[in-house]
Amino acid sequence: MSNVFEGTRFCIHTFGCQMNKHDSERVAGMLEGLGSLPVETIEEADIVVFMTCCVREAADTRLYGQVASMKNIPLRDGTPLDKRYIAVGGCIGQRDGDKLLAALPHLDVVFGTHNLGSLPGLLRRAIEQHGRAAEVIEGGAEFSSALPTVREHDWAAWLPITVGCNNFCSYCIVPYVRGREKSRPLDDIAAEAHSYVEAGVKEITLLGQNVNSYGRDLYGEPRFADVLRAVDAAGIERLRFATSHPKDLTDEVIGLFATLPSLMPALHLPVQSGSNRILSAMNRRYTREHYLGLIEKLRRARPDIALSTDIIVGFPGETEEDFMDTYRLVEEVGYSQVFTFIYSKREGTPAAEMDDDTPREVIQERFDRFVDLVQRKAFEANQAELGATVPVLVEGTSKRDDSILAGKSPKNQTVHAPVPSGTEAASLVGRIVPVTIEEARTWYLSGAIAHA
Repeated sequence: MSNVFEGTRFCIHTFGCQMNKHDSERVAGMLEGLGSLPVETIEEADIVVFMTCCVREAADTRLYGQVASMKNIPLRDGTPLDKRYIAVGGCIGQRDGDKLLAALPHLDVVFGTHNLGSLPGLLRRAIEQHGRAAEVIEGGAEFSSALPTVREHDWAAWLPITVGCNNFCSYCIVPYVRGREKSRPLDDIAAEAHSYVEAGVKEITLLGQNVNSYGRDLYGEPRFADVLRAVDAAGIERLRFATSHPKDLTDEVIGLFATLPSLMPALHLPVQSGSNRILSAMNRRYTREHYLGLIEKLRRARPDIALSTDIIVGFPGETEEDFMDTYRLVEEVGYSQVFTFIYSKREGTPAAEMDDDTPREVIQERFDRFVDLVQRKAFEANQAELGATVPVLVEGTSKRDDSILAGKSPKNQTVHAPVPSGTEAASLVGRIVPVTIEEARTWYLSGAIAHA
């Protein structure tokens, strides 16, 4: 059988969460394994894959616009294909399936979140038959982790430990497009962590829609603390995880922030709202008081921990009092970073059926007020680093200036530092270097390498 992929080039556009980024690495692994070469831009590519997110309405709009615009981009010289082939996967692919083919005439292939491995076959069919193909399944019984992967960085790795979600927050589409929660066997996770350490990986990020409930389906109770211990024991230098649901964050896991050498002092703990009434309407299954109790325990375990969160402004029925409950919670916690979103209705979720007569301009005014607070608190949090020397994992150079290194501190802060005289920036990428902080801004720190 001839290899229709030989001599082709592909690019992947990824939207949304870290799980989508890891799925994109697996798509890259499959296509490279078939002989296709990765490129950076659509103009250079014969095959374009969109890994999509449908958490917010803007993602749908962006996808439709980008696919439609591609009809105006000419093929590259020397392409072995008769046209540019376009595939859509991820959550929009899972949700809409072959409806996307009807809506987007230039689209060739659709695949879902549960059948990444079908992409090569679907593309082959479309190319050989000059047709279109869609395949979306509802999920298998096993955790799928056997696909080849091409990591974006040699020094960092995503390590999925769960897929799917059982929480059914009333605003969230994820359980409907990622399926029910499935955990990966602990031995498999530990083996993959060991392989990454042996390959020179410095930082592992554990992935799942709700990592804190890991193992409930396999072992009858959550065993996320065991995962953290196992990956730490593999010898990794930096360990992170995303995402945590507050209702499942245990004292055992909190305690590990004080005892595990590799576990970084940073935690993303989405609160979504500071109003108990709104939290109940969201089906979050914890209260403001419970959440603040978790924050107190975390700071006892690791006083320097950097906290980040997600906030939804304008959830149906949110009053000014509800909004101020959230505003005051953010003032009290003092987050290093807050990802703030205006509520976006997702068809098929319970919240989409909730009535709300709050004027859009009121919601926008609250959002703007909130953004001002978030920026002020982030600036205040970063001031604590002034004069300190922090270990920074160098990720590359600044997008604006290739003479400036960019990396991440243990608290996940972006840190900039000039490339030392007589040193090639590339020689520092993937290394952990000490940077003395001389300036602390809202979204980044800057300083100088103490010694390379």
